[in-house]
Amino acid sequence: MTDVATSRPMRLWEKLLLGTTIDQAPALIPGVLLAAAVVVVAVGLAELINSALGFDGLVSFILVAIVLGMVIRNTVGLHERFQSGVSFALKKLLRLGIILLGIRLSLLDVLEVGVFGIPIVVGAVLTGLIVATRATRWLGLSDRLGTLIAIGTGICGATAIVATAPGIKARDEEVAYAVANITIFGIVAMVLYPFLGNLIFSGDIVNTGLFLGTSIHETAQVAGAGLIYDQSFDISAVPSVADIAVIGKLVRNAMMVVAIPGITYVYAQRLRRRGEDAGKKTRMLDLVPVFILGFLAMAALRSIGDAGVNGGGSAFGIWEADAWNDVIHAIRTWAEYLLATAMAGVGLGTSIAQLKGLGFKPFVVGIAAAFAVGVVSVGLVFVFGPLISI
Repeated sequence: MTDVATSRPMRLWEKLLLGTTIDQAPALIPGVLLAAAVVVVAVGLAELINSALGFDGLVSFILVAIVLGMVIRNTVGLHERFQSGVSFALKKLLRLGIILLGIRLSLLDVLEVGVFGIPIVVGAVLTGLIVATRATRWLGLSDRLGTLIAIGTGICGATAIVATAPGIKARDEEVAYAVANITIFGIVAMVLYPFLGNLIFSGDIVNTGLFLGTSIHETAQVAGAGLIYDQSFDISAVPSVADIAVIGKLVRNAMMVVAIPGITYVYAQRLRRRGEDAGKKTRMLDLVPVFILGFLAMAALRSIGDAGVNGGGSAFGIWEADAWNDVIHAIRTWAEYLLATAMAGVGLGTSIAQLKGLGFKPFVVGIAAAFAVGVVSVGLVFVFGPLISI
């Protein structure tokens, strides 16, 4: 009994520090190495393509990594031994990369973008919920499926769908349909929106970042779109489009804590009035996106370190100005490597055969919601984007 009680805290710390337990780590290595290898090959391919076209940086290696991963998954396939590692890269390494990305910004920058991004996020979320729900009823689909597509489009993609499903008693096939829907439009948006945003906002970094962060579904897709933009248009400024996009998406993620319990409560009340079982309650702990706190912590560390250096001293009493800049650069580099590996995981995890099962009517709901969210996002960015001074 003592060994079991002692092992539980140890396993918790292992998951917090490593994203997995030590005994499970060996099984993840093949898939993580495959995703990393895809990134290495993608870097070389992107350089060859750009050299052949005569435009440095025109083709992003992030985009190449996603496409290359999809080609591998849908031709030779993904053996079972790689699947857990690829999933780990897509979920855990992505979140670690986003946490480390916080070192690129001061806490004031994060708060400014976050505060002015809130009305854009609220508008986009409400639009997704309303349009998807109305379209679902118009096409005669189940309220459960419409609710899942709405929450996935408006807030946080597959994560929000899976978190909402138990509370509304969604069937497995409805969850699968909703996730497939989000995957299709998210990947299309990840590839197209960086270039569309550059055209609409005439290269404005803040506005384009806000647009990507508030209109694309999944966190991984938002990070990928931001990196594609930065690489394609040679953005070296800080904050970059990827930085702004990630902040906007984190604000959307935080809304899960409010939106999902509210939606499940309304749905449960509707079921009770019909005399039906209201389903499982959603645990609040499952809705707290902990990696947002990590991102803010890294931004706070950057702010404290910069304050020490700018005050004529050293960062945390350890690093002088040049050494502190080297530390920041190293963390930024690792963040980009981790995010690139996660993007390869996006491609390796996308099965076209599975997406073919998506019916026509859910497709219409998905495209209507995605289009409406994009339009509202553009309009609100034009209103609130100029208020951000960074």
